[in-house]
Amino acid sequence: MPPPKNLAPNLWIVDQPDFTTGIAKIGTRMTIIKLAGGGLFLHSPTKLDDETKRSLDPLGEVRAVVAPSRAHHLFVGDYIKTWPTAKLYGPPGLVGGIPDFRARIGARRDLKLDAVLGDEPQAEWAGEIDQHLFKGAAGLNEVVFFHRPSRTAIFTDLVFNVPADFKDARIFYTLVGGRGRFGPHRLIRLAIRDRKAARESVAKILGWDFERVIVTHGDVLESGGKAKFAEAFSYL
Repeated sequence: MPPPKNLAPNLWIVDQPDFTTGIAKIGTRMTIIKLAGGGLFLHSPTKLDDETKRSLDPLGEVRAVVAPSRAHHLFVGDYIKTWPTAKLYGPPGLVGGIPDFRARIGARRDLKLDAVLGDEPQAEWAGEIDQHLFKGAAGLNEVVFFHRPSRTAIFTDLVFNVPADFKDARIFYTLVGGRGRFGPHRLIRLAIRDRKAARESVAKILGWDFERVIVTHGDVLESGGKAKFAEAFSYL
């Protein structure tokens, strides 16, 4: 795995280009935030290998491991085993219930959450990171985060930013309309069942003063993120 890339003070990303859904190699990304108290907040952890562990240790102590949606949770258990004092957070519906899409969405019976994520930030990161449980797409239950100091919004699947010349998963991204565009592709649009509720969530997110957008699939958008997000969800 490549080493963490620093985007701003106390903000890094780790890319996993070889991540596959079993159908296509779409890649994924972890976001790392160093909190004021010195601990690390890990959003959507990538596969944990020796190199990743060695690169995290100098940054700080892993204290918060976050599965930000019902679809982004595959590697969180390895992080909790490696850093047993860290706390695990996830969205409603992640633990228990009936699994969907080959158990990638929901129903992790092997995990125990320290807290279920909602709209109120946990005490560990309150004042530094805001959050919102996106409404109208219960199958995903994605929690969107906003890192105030770096003016960065952090998404998982609600927003893709895959370049037109992305070499992997060409057929998949072409079929879902996710190539060369910023925003939700066709499958995510279908997952949004309640447009009124989704519009309320979009308005909530647009209340944040963000410039950068980190996505887990595609390129980081360094500037103009708020306007791009508003445009991408204007169809609602």
